[in-house]
Amino acid sequence: MVKLRLRRQGRKGKPFYYIVAADARAPRDGRFIERIGSYNPNTNPATIDLNLDDAVRWLGNGAVPTDTCRAILSYKGAMYKHHLNKGVTKGALTQEQADEKFSTWLSEKESKVSAKIDSISKSAADSAAAAHKREEAVKLDREKAIAERLAPEVEATEEVPEAAADATEEVVEATAETAPEATEETVEAPEVATEATEEVTEAPPEAPEAATEEAVEAKAEETKEEPAVEESAPAEEATEEKPSEDKA
Repeated sequence: MVKLRLRRQGRKGKPFYYIVAADARAPRDGRFIERIGSYNPNTNPATIDLNLDDAVRWLGNGAVPTDTCRAILSYKGAMYKHHLNKGVTKGALTQEQADEKFSTWLSEKESKVSAKIDSISKSAADSAAAAHKREEAVKLDREKAIAERLAPEVEATEEVPEAAADATEEVVEATAETAPEATEETVEAPEVATEATEEVTEAPPEAPEAATEEAVEAKAEETKEEPAVEESAPAEEATEEKPSEDKA
């Protein structure tokens, strides 16, 4: 017996399937008779590539599809076309009527698929916009938290120039208050200097008087010592005259 089933391909976590006609006794991923399409469940909606005529031919020859493969064939219209072919074979309807019915069904199916794709893309866009809004809200909250954390530092930096301005004003006021006192002290200082110079000028006259007194006393002492020297002089003369007398 021939079965229409899926043959697994792809790597781990990313399966990819071939739709094949194989012997029922063969293993799932073993030998197969013919490949009639492929199925990729990793996309939304799933991507199905099916050769419709080959699928209908194998169904007409008695091939039995598995449950998953039957759903795929029904989604692509292979099962419905096989049903219409049975009606044509029995004479219930002509081939033109069967083809017309299948074309109307196929157009409706395509419109449904396109509507589903549009809804999926719209939902994806809405989810992206919502995610962007959430990110913007988080960003605003973060900026607000940062501003609140930096607010005390900004206030402190603003208070420092104000304190510096107050300090400069106090220094200016202090200098303005102390400047007149300093000028008064400088005015008083020359008066003290003039008094000192007057005292110095008055002091020298006393010095000559003391010097004259000392000079007079020195002269008096010299006059007292001179007679002693004169008295010793005759004695020396007498000593000098004695050797001359002996020689004679």
